[in-house]
Amino acid sequence: MAVVIAALLPVFFLIVLGFILKRTLMRLDTHWHGLERLTYYVLLPVFLIQTLVKADLSTVPIGGVGGALLLSALAVSLLCLALRPLLARAAIDGPAFSSIFQGATRWQTYVGLSVAGSLFGNLGLAIASVAMIAIVPLVNVLSVTVLAHYASPEKRSAGSIVLTVAGNPLIWACAVGLALNVTHIPLPKLWHEVADALGRSSLAIGLLVTGAGLQLKGLFRPSLAASVAVFLKLVLMPAIAVALALQFGVTASNLAVVTICSAVPTASSAYVLARQMGGDAPLLAQIITLQTILAAVTMPIAIALATMR
Repeated sequence: MAVVIAALLPVFFLIVLGFILKRTLMRLDTHWHGLERLTYYVLLPVFLIQTLVKADLSTVPIGGVGGALLLSALAVSLLCLALRPLLARAAIDGPAFSSIFQGATRWQTYVGLSVAGSLFGNLGLAIASVAMIAIVPLVNVLSVTVLAHYASPEKRSAGSIVLTVAGNPLIWACAVGLALNVTHIPLPKLWHEVADALGRSSLAIGLLVTGAGLQLKGLFRPSLAASVAVFLKLVLMPAIAVALALQFGVTASNLAVVTICSAVPTASSAYVLARQMGGDAPLLAQIITLQTILAAVTMPIAIALATMR
């Protein structure tokens, strides 16, 4: 437990620092929008490609890790859709439901990779990269589809949804990195030097951007919608993922990383997607803030319980 908390402290310190910087030295939204785009479109994709290129995937139980995380994300997604009639009766409209869905199913890449790397080094990053391959495409497709159906002012065609998902840089990064790993295509020394330099900055800047986006409004009186999203993401999804992983024979560090990747808060980029597609962005900001703060408590507990033998 102490080791897990020690690994989490730098992550949440950077998030808090981002929150402070947004209110002191870097108050303009344009500063953070630029950093957000830089991280999302350049730094993190390069980091993912490089991590997958260097990863020894033969040491990772890809089927067990990927299967547990993919099926847990799918299970929570189906549960959200099944709860839609009940939530509607509680006066939760379509845009708010889309924010619950994103809050319950998406995962904070920067936190997951940072904690996995802090605890298990390159092996942790390799396992977390497998998690990304399993989770990122699925939850992006589902999130865009749910937003288009329940929140978008104008119903989007299937073609436009496919184009939105196909344009996701994280999906492309996972595909390129995996292809390079499998084919063993040699890359020049210059690529490795540049990619390593960009990769080292990606997680730190991503965590700062996450902190800058936190909003304390409504923090102490969360809405029903926010509470549902917090429970589904921080409690139910880790429980499902760990149960599936154990059934698939996943143990030790692999099980710990499955727990990390399922117990992280939702993605801060979900807020951007909500703004673009008509979701309830203020509600999602509340969900992200609540989950990020509470994850400092729930993640160590989840990891300790999952790996207790």
